[in-house]
Amino acid sequence: MATTTRIQPRALVRASGGPRYAVALAVDALGTGLLRPFLLLYGVTVLRLSAPTTGIAMTVGVVVGLVCMPAVGRWLDRGARSTVVAASMLVRVLGVVVLLATPAGHVWPFATAALFLGIGNQAWPAAHAALVATVAHGRERDAALAGGRALRNAGLGAGALLATVCLAGGATALQALAAVTGLAYLTAAALAWSVHVHARPAVAAAKDRADGPAPRMYALLAANVVYAFCLNVPEIALPLILQTQMHAPPVWAGAIFVTNTVLVVTLQVPVTVLMSRFSRRSVLALAGVVLAASYLGFLAATSLGHGWSGPAVATVSVVCTIGEIIYAGSATALVTALAPAHVLGRALARFQLSTGFGLAVSPAVITALAPHGPAALWGSLAAATLLSASAVATEKDQGAQHSGCRSQSRARA
Repeated sequence: MATTTRIQPRALVRASGGPRYAVALAVDALGTGLLRPFLLLYGVTVLRLSAPTTGIAMTVGVVVGLVCMPAVGRWLDRGARSTVVAASMLVRVLGVVVLLATPAGHVWPFATAALFLGIGNQAWPAAHAALVATVAHGRERDAALAGGRALRNAGLGAGALLATVCLAGGATALQALAAVTGLAYLTAAALAWSVHVHARPAVAAAKDRADGPAPRMYALLAANVVYAFCLNVPEIALPLILQTQMHAPPVWAGAIFVTNTVLVVTLQVPVTVLMSRFSRRSVLALAGVVLAASYLGFLAATSLGHGWSGPAVATVSVVCTIGEIIYAGSATALVTALAPAHVLGRALARFQLSTGFGLAVSPAVITALAPHGPAALWGSLAAATLLSASAVATEKDQGAQHSGCRSQSRARA
C-alpha cells in the first residue's frame, strides 16, 4: 500500500492544482468568510426581515441548491474540471449581486440570492475534488485534498475575523462586506478558470468500463449523512448547550470555534499523511469511533458541577475536532479511490448530496434533541455515529469483485 510519509510544500501545491489555483482557493475562502457567517445578520439588519423568515429562506436556498448536484456530476464526467470550479464561484457572484439589489423588506429576492449562493457552495466541493483527482493520484491526492481543506479553513477564519472587526459599521459595513465578497468570488473564478484543467472522459471510460459499473456506496453515503453532523457541532450544538443549559459565558463558545479552526488548519495535512499507512475505509471507520467517543465525552462533561463543565466541554471539543479531521481527510479520498474515472463526477456529486443533506438537517435535529437533555442529544449522536462507522467498516467495495490492478487498488482503499 502506497503511503505518504513526508510533507513537501511545493509538491503539495502542485498536486492541489498549482500556485494560481491555490491563490484562487484562498481568495474564494476569504470572500466566503466575509459574508457567509453573517448572511442571517444581513437579512435582519440590512433588509429588515424577521429572523425566522431569513433563516427559512437561507435553509431553502441550501436544500434547493442540492438539486443541482446531478447536473454538476454529469458535467464533470464530460471532462470539465477548472470550468466547473469557476462556474461554482461565478454563481455566487450572481447571488451577491442579487443580494445587493434586494430592497428592504423583500424576502423573495433574498431567497433567490440565498439559492444562488447555495448552488455555488454545494457545487464547489465536488468540482474541487474532481480537479485535484485529475492532477494528483494515490496518497498524494489525499494530502492535496487535505491541504485544500486546511487552506480553505484558514481563509474562512481570516475572512470571518475581518468581518467581525468591520461589523461595528452596522448595515453599511455589511453591504460593503457583501460587495467585497462578490469581487473576491469574481477574482477567484478568473484564477480558477485560468489553470485550464480538463479530463479526458473517453480515455478514462475505455480503461474503466472493463472493471464494471460505478460503485453504489449505499452504506458509505448513508453513513456520511450522520458523519456530517460533526461539522455543525462547534457552530451549533456546543454554543446551544453552553448558553442554554450550562449558562457558560459566551467566550467559551467563541474559544471552541477558534480552537476548532486553528486545529483544522494546522493538523489536517499532517494527520491525513499520518493515516496514509492504513486503508481509507479503516480510517473513516476510526473517525466515527473518535467522534462517538467525543459525543460521550460531551455527555459526561455536561454532568459535572458548575465551573467545571465549561472547561471540560472545551477539552472534549479537541477530541471532536480530531475526529472531524480524520473524517475529512478520508471520506472524499475514499470516494475518489473507489469511483472509476469516467463516473468520478457523479460519485462525488452523490457524496456531496449526502454531505449537504446532513448539514441541512443537523441544525433541526440538534435543536430538537437538545431540549430533552444531554443524554438525548449526545447519546443519540454517539449511537448513530457508531452505527455509521460499523456500516462503513463492513461495506464491501465493488472493486474487489473484479480482476486487474485497479480492482486490487480499490480493495485496499
